[in-house]
Amino acid sequence: MILPLALAIGGLIVLLVAAEIMIRGAVGGARILKISPHVIGLTVIAFGTSAPELFVSLKAALHGHDGIAVGNVIGSNIANILLMIGTVGVIYPFACGDPALRRDGFMLLLSTVVFVLLCNAGMIERWHGIVMLAVLFGYLFYCYREDRKTSLAGDESVHAKEVDEFDNLPDSMPKAALYTVIGLVGVVFGARLLVDGAVDVARLLGVSETVIGITMVALGTSMPELATTIVAAVRRHNDVALGNIIGSNIFNTLGILGAVAVVQPVGIPQEIMETDLWVMVGVTLIFVTAALSLKSLGRPLAVAFFLGYGLFIMGQFTTIPVVSLAGG
Repeated sequence: MILPLALAIGGLIVLLVAAEIMIRGAVGGARILKISPHVIGLTVIAFGTSAPELFVSLKAALHGHDGIAVGNVIGSNIANILLMIGTVGVIYPFACGDPALRRDGFMLLLSTVVFVLLCNAGMIERWHGIVMLAVLFGYLFYCYREDRKTSLAGDESVHAKEVDEFDNLPDSMPKAALYTVIGLVGVVFGARLLVDGAVDVARLLGVSETVIGITMVALGTSMPELATTIVAAVRRHNDVALGNIIGSNIFNTLGILGAVAVVQPVGIPQEIMETDLWVMVGVTLIFVTAALSLKSLGRPLAVAFFLGYGLFIMGQFTTIPVVSLAGG
């Protein structure tokens, strides 16, 4: 048990460090090339912080571990909302009301509905993935046009502000390219270690791969989003912090599952349909409703979300038999 757990944890550490290096290289290179902050925020940062989920789900799907591939996305979406609001909201309450957050919130609801319909179909086929990616890219283009109008009116957009959360970026293109390549290789390698270790841990604990995907894998791959959200909240850029959560979940739902399905169609495990999918739907609905109707997400709500995440994780493991860590 110790070796598979160490393999999974080691893969997670490699994954997170590599993702950070890759993001800094990509953002630094984009800045050197004088690419618009709107584009960097909408694409480079969104992709970079979701790279762990993407490569883990892709690796899992290619090797027939659909429970980890889909569970990783569902678990990450739940963690992004409950854990991030629960952790960061205690540090500094999230302010709501930014027009971009309202727009992105409605898109998150739409992408969640699309995901539920595909899950009910039992399979995410290649053509589904193509449609999901087309919707995502269309939305990103729409956001870019709207953010440009806002910027020209003198009000910097949430997506442009995201770029300011990164410092100590590479100051030359060779260095930026090196960061990006090293980070990308590290993410691929870390994803392989994490998935292989997680599969072995699931077998030894006597639970499904889906449970491990929703809990351990999803929590680990959500760390880049948590880190950037905490930085934004500490700097009191709470609109950026909230936008990061919403944007990440949109990218997870449409981008990650869409990209994975294009490469390898993904089956939906039945156990996901029983509870976990509907927990994600309920959490998303509560979160978006609160973000669109309240002036801020205060500490009482943050504590409730944090406790809710704890109960969700505990519920996943209630049927696990006791296994000795020193055992086989």
